[in-house]
Amino acid sequence: MTIQDIGLFQALGAKMDYLNQRQGVIAQNVANADTPGYKPKDLTPVDFSSMLGSVSAGSGISMSSVNINKTDEQHLGLAGAGNVDAKARAQKDTYEVAPAGNAVVIEEQLVNSSQNMMDYSLMLNIYQKQVGMLRTALGGRS
Repeated sequence: MTIQDIGLFQALGAKMDYLNQRQGVIAQNVANADTPGYKPKDLTPVDFSSMLGSVSAGSGISMSSVNINKTDEQHLGLAGAGNVDAKARAQKDTYEVAPAGNAVVIEEQLVNSSQNMMDYSLMLNIYQKQVGMLRTALGGRS
């Protein structure tokens, strides 16, 4: 059994591959910022919550709501927890198209790129921590 056979590492690897491909698409958008008639592209976001729901369906765990347990009355709860809709999505802002027909907005692409880099860094850190935990569990040094 290799580390790639563990489901968590497969999921982290899949997310990192997705983020890597998305960074390439964002780079193409920036490279074509002055190409007449070019429309920016992006990858369809993967709904990891539905993937988690399908995995947990067999275990009998309900993913429809998450409750926060308080062990002390002085602990703070989640503010506005009753009003949170997990499926609500913000509407994408629309930008004007340049006279040449180009719809690439460099600022938007830079924001997408930096968010993508932060997500990739997070996945990499989680991956490294999981490998360290496995090494510790197997009696090695982390």
